[in-house]
Amino acid sequence: MKGIVLAGGSGTRLYPTSLAVSKQLIPVYDKPTIYYPLSTLMLAGIRDILVISSPADLPQYRRLLGDGSALGLDISYAEQERPNGLAEAFLIGAGHIGADPVALILGDNIFHGPGFSPLLQKTARDVDGCTLFGYSVTDPERYGVGEVDAAGKLVSIEEKPAVPKSNRAITGLYFYDNDVVDIAKNVTPSARGELEITDVNLAYLAQGRARLIELGRGFSWLDTGTPESLLAAGQFVHTLESRQHVRIACVEEIALRMGYIDADACHRLGERLGASGYGRYVREIASGWPES
Repeated sequence: MKGIVLAGGSGTRLYPTSLAVSKQLIPVYDKPTIYYPLSTLMLAGIRDILVISSPADLPQYRRLLGDGSALGLDISYAEQERPNGLAEAFLIGAGHIGADPVALILGDNIFHGPGFSPLLQKTARDVDGCTLFGYSVTDPERYGVGEVDAAGKLVSIEEKPAVPKSNRAITGLYFYDNDVVDIAKNVTPSARGELEITDVNLAYLAQGRARLIELGRGFSWLDTGTPESLLAAGQFVHTLESRQHVRIACVEEIALRMGYIDADACHRLGERLGASGYGRYVREIASGWPES
């Protein structure tokens, strides 16, 4: 399976902070925002990843992530001239996707929960059609909403409904088979002039090939699109990391645990990060590997 991180958008809700830097490069506590969606793809076993962003911001992503080889990944880059909708990622990334299935994740989405990696890996192996991830929220009218029947089958998808049929928001993580490229090519721009991801999902739903996996109790899903949500995400990460002495979305540790790199390579990455607490943590993990 191929992966795409969509790190575009103008980030106007974060102005003036995002006037000079891409919103996905703004830190959530101790690491750039893009580490969180990147780590999700890594936990799914995906190593061939395309980062899509604006022409002005791509050089910064290249400086941060390089070609991914230090993490055992293959990271490439593509431009989105302007934010023309999430579904445009499949048109921009068609060459990257090739004949494979693909996972798309939004660059400002954070996922955390027990058993997440096995769930992602199983989903990546079994994808047939479209697999979405639902999360119960108190304000579903702000999101795309998925409705399921008594048997748990996905029966409807509505984008920001005034009267939601459920409280299951559709998160910014999507798994598709290879048909998604052709489906995206046939999507017409919405009233706001964008290629909507909901239209892609509705096409799969019409074929009876869309399903919704609910992220239940114990899972957390956050985005960082506003100052308030960015602050809340930082506080969430800080609380977990300080209490448990673990690092959420530490891409070096994930690369080591997934077998993408060895302990020596992980330690070198930690050394490159200098005296920062994050760098010390990476070196500690590498020095103690393998765990007893």
